[in-house]
Amino acid sequence: MSAGAIRRAAVIGTGTIGAGWVSTLLARGVAVAAYDPGPDSAGRLRSAVTGHWPTMRLLGAPPRPDFGLLRVLDDPATAVRDAELVQENGPEDEALKRELIAELDAAAPPGAVIASSSSGLPPSVVQAGCTRHPERVLVGHPFHPVHLIPLVEVVGGRGTGAAFTARALAVYEWLGKRPIHVRHEVAGHVANRLQAALWREAYSLVERGIATVADIDAAIAHGPGLRWSVLGPFVNQHLSGGAGGLSHTLAHLGPPMVQWWADLGTPTLTAELGAALVDGVRAELGDRADADLAAARDRVVVRLLAAKAAEEALP
Repeated sequence: MSAGAIRRAAVIGTGTIGAGWVSTLLARGVAVAAYDPGPDSAGRLRSAVTGHWPTMRLLGAPPRPDFGLLRVLDDPATAVRDAELVQENGPEDEALKRELIAELDAAAPPGAVIASSSSGLPPSVVQAGCTRHPERVLVGHPFHPVHLIPLVEVVGGRGTGAAFTARALAVYEWLGKRPIHVRHEVAGHVANRLQAALWREAYSLVERGIATVADIDAAIAHGPGLRWSVLGPFVNQHLSGGAGGLSHTLAHLGPPMVQWWADLGTPTLTAELGAALVDGVRAELGDRADADLAAARDRVVVRLLAAKAAEEALP
């Protein structure tokens, strides 16, 4: 049995992110106890999982979700009572999350990993209220759509034990994810900071009238984004250097890149810029339905993931 294998998990908060976790867990045959304070949480969750399942089947899941493995409970403490992994997905509210994590810490078994899906809050903040076992509290930040995108950022706080970080990494890998270990707390973790850097310049280019929203989307989707979806920025830079690799790239393109850094924009997200961005997306999409676009994106990503898995040379 894999070191990361689990049989029971709890998912606290079953909105968009939590439902993606439930689908991921059910696809691996894990019994899930779920809790969400919203109305008709059981019905909404089953509907979301059913909607995810065509994609899950393309990823190798069974023909139908086994809802016999799913319990939706009306109390978070009861939901985590026998969990090996607790995945918390509450709102990005520091006080609320700290209180919720403390409640989960008080009820979950001592060996359970308690992971927050927080996209920006540092784990030291969310574990601050834990008086029982703060060493097993960390951030396990997925990417939307959770049931499809492999990346999970694992971030330990000041009180997190190394053994629990290692356990979380192993569990996520067993679930079919591609976890990375973020070794120091920083706002936004790693991937969101990288996205924010790109969005900053993209917004600035629109603000300055240098390019349209559609042109910027095309520049990424039909340019570097194609390479980035296969290999990361450093390896792509290395391959761009030919026989000299990254050393050649840094020597020849490094100095102009430093000049570009100095010229990058610092936009202010004003109401006017926001309206320009929204209008630009509307113009780009025309009468395409968001649901159809998302479904097409997901089908392409599934095929891309399969193609990457078949290429043994890829890291």
